[in-house]
Amino acid sequence: MTQLTNLSTVSASVETANGLPNAHYIDPAVFEEEKHALLFSQWAGLAVGADVPEPGDAKPVEFLGMPLLLIRDKDGDVRVFQNTCRHRGMILVEEPRKIEGAIRCPYHSWCYSTKGNLVSTPHVGGPGHNTHEAIKRDELGLNEVRSHIWRDVVWINVSGDAPAFEEAMSDIIERWKEFDLPIYHGGHDSRFELEVATNWKLAVENYCESYHLPWVHPGLNSYSKLEDHYHIEKPGAFSGQGTMVYRQLTNENGETFPDFEEVGSKWNEQAEYIAAYPNVLLGVHRDHAFAIILEPKATDRTVEHIHLYYSVPDSDEGLRARNTQLWKTVFEEDIFVVEGMQKGRHATYFDGGRFSPVMDSPTHCFHHWVASKVGTHRGMAKAAE
Repeated sequence: MTQLTNLSTVSASVETANGLPNAHYIDPAVFEEEKHALLFSQWAGLAVGADVPEPGDAKPVEFLGMPLLLIRDKDGDVRVFQNTCRHRGMILVEEPRKIEGAIRCPYHSWCYSTKGNLVSTPHVGGPGHNTHEAIKRDELGLNEVRSHIWRDVVWINVSGDAPAFEEAMSDIIERWKEFDLPIYHGGHDSRFELEVATNWKLAVENYCESYHLPWVHPGLNSYSKLEDHYHIEKPGAFSGQGTMVYRQLTNENGETFPDFEEVGSKWNEQAEYIAAYPNVLLGVHRDHAFAIILEPKATDRTVEHIHLYYSVPDSDEGLRARNTQLWKTVFEEDIFVVEGMQKGRHATYFDGGRFSPVMDSPTHCFHHWVASKVGTHRGMAKAAE
């Protein structure tokens, strides 16, 4: 068993706290510990509903080594199942595809409905005998992972024991209640992925704060300056930043994206960017929104899945392409920073670093949450010994 990291200084006030120890970014044993403490036990982001737009659409995904199947069932509801047959554990779906009839295991042809029910077991009782009294179909449906959709993000709770989503996420739902409106994925030109050589937590930490804007995002900072930003903090749930200056994108005719209706004048020039713990980064503006799902692949490897949304299903294609490129540029500007911090965590004497009490409190809020959740997980593990 790996030696437990000391998190006592992480939980101190922002004025005196250290950041998380190096092991939380580079040690595979700590990565495994955090998998259970931070990602399986919470409502974590897996994908988006737009990944399976039509009934019958199925997409295999992996979440921290667990093979899952994202599917929109025949009634249009999005579900998440373990992508393994209940017979011999064979992977059911290898590539994204449309399920026309049933989900058929390619090994022995056991079949499941899009709602996960076991509906066919050919020759299970011998040649020509498709039933057997020992094989109770109603007990052998696909293992379903608890899921919920909010802002088109498919959130999952692998452990199954987190509070109901509406309860667990009540504060951010209330904060953005004006945006409780239909949102439309921009389509193929409004999604992209960035593979980054960093620990997923560093992507969260960087997203939380605006302190780095003048040096890392000079274009953005040219009109939405550091002094135009404010902190957003809800201990134990989320943190981030907002700006009082948001400039709408225009095309050559001066046209903008249509606004989300009735969000109120507060949002005319205001925008907010929040990291919903553990791994979902969200942004809202008067005329578009985005969601970033951080997929932790290893201690030093993360895939960022970025999706852009609009208030209408048929927004201007040229504007969409420009907006996607604009955000791609911004998010790519962060890559050297999060990769540089990852490299820095191999410096033996680095003590987790210190925080600016004024500028870094959203990031400290996240570190405090990590320390708290890991501490709780360790306490439960010790009690179970």
